[in-house]
Amino acid sequence: MTYDFDRHIERKGTDCVKYDAIYKQLGRCDVVPLWIADMDFETPPFVIRAIENRLRQRVLGYTCPSEGFYKSIINWMQRRHDVRLESKDIHFVPGIVPAIHHAICALTEKGDKVLIQPPVYHPFAHIIDVNERVRVDNPLRVVNGRFEMDYDDLDRKLEGCKMMILCNPHNPGGTVWAKEELQQVAALCKKHNVIVISDEIHSDMTHCGHKYTPFVNVGDDARDICISLNAPSKTFNMPGVIVSYSYTLNPTLRRRYYTFLDQADVAISNVFACDCLEACYSDEGERWLDQMLDYVVRNIGFAKDYLAANCPRIKPMEAEASFLLFLDNSEMPCATADELYDFYLNKAGLYLNEGHTFGCGGEKFMRLNVALPRAELQKALDRLKAAYDAVGA
Repeated sequence: MTYDFDRHIERKGTDCVKYDAIYKQLGRCDVVPLWIADMDFETPPFVIRAIENRLRQRVLGYTCPSEGFYKSIINWMQRRHDVRLESKDIHFVPGIVPAIHHAICALTEKGDKVLIQPPVYHPFAHIIDVNERVRVDNPLRVVNGRFEMDYDDLDRKLEGCKMMILCNPHNPGGTVWAKEELQQVAALCKKHNVIVISDEIHSDMTHCGHKYTPFVNVGDDARDICISLNAPSKTFNMPGVIVSYSYTLNPTLRRRYYTFLDQADVAISNVFACDCLEACYSDEGERWLDQMLDYVVRNIGFAKDYLAANCPRIKPMEAEASFLLFLDNSEMPCATADELYDFYLNKAGLYLNEGHTFGCGGEKFMRLNVALPRAELQKALDRLKAAYDAVGA
């Protein structure tokens, strides 16, 4: 089957966060939202069928993870990523961010140090702060358009930490960490006795020849200290269906974390979750995924070429995964984050994620979502060009 990613799906007036919530927040609806990480593509038909099949049961009762839920994850992770799992290694979690919250509560104490690598997915810092842990930053560096880790700084900062939250692949930068990079992280965390929580939700969306390496696959050190988190929700554009999972190969971590999850009563999935995951982690899901990634890669190429030709002072980082472009505006005549926000929102009429929300190093960046029909992407970029020309950049 050939899927149509050029088709416009009207989302306004559907109570979606991407459009309706931001229009309400801004008090206006004349901007193009290109921010939150969901796609404007139609959710795959096999997901819709899975929901329709469940509805035919006529009772939407409490639902537990099915045997097919575990088998689908085991087969998908082995087939696509060479990760060998058993059912006992896996636990349903109600979203990646809640899973990180529960991991912090289960495995650390108030006042413990937790390390992150900004600029990085902004809920990481928030979760640490609201749980009264001490945030430790190991800032990333931009080298030739991709992020690199400062391992000397990481070695120093891990001293006294209890946990590191890793983003693999990286959001918002799109960097796919190489196996050698992750091996250094594993060695240093093992040295300092630090647990790694690895957010790998973008792992199925690597492209352009880049290969995602599951953290558990980089060696014995990693397997011994890691809890990995994943989900089909970003990949298959169904974030409103809350279905995520954790896995760990360390029996001690498994016992501590999974016991906490069970005691917190978050082990029961929503009524559609397992069915949707099984539909995604299928042969039909793989075919849709291949076509979606091909379209997204062409959108990324289109956006990069457009910016190079028309807005050369706005430089996207190298996108190695996902449908997000992290735009470097350091050469733009915007001295502050507020001025940059004003340029994109009020002059270009575009709503993007502000780079400063991802932490130190993100102040001159904006995150652009390119997962929309190409004609609509071009209209948005035309708005950006008009604003760029107007300010004489």
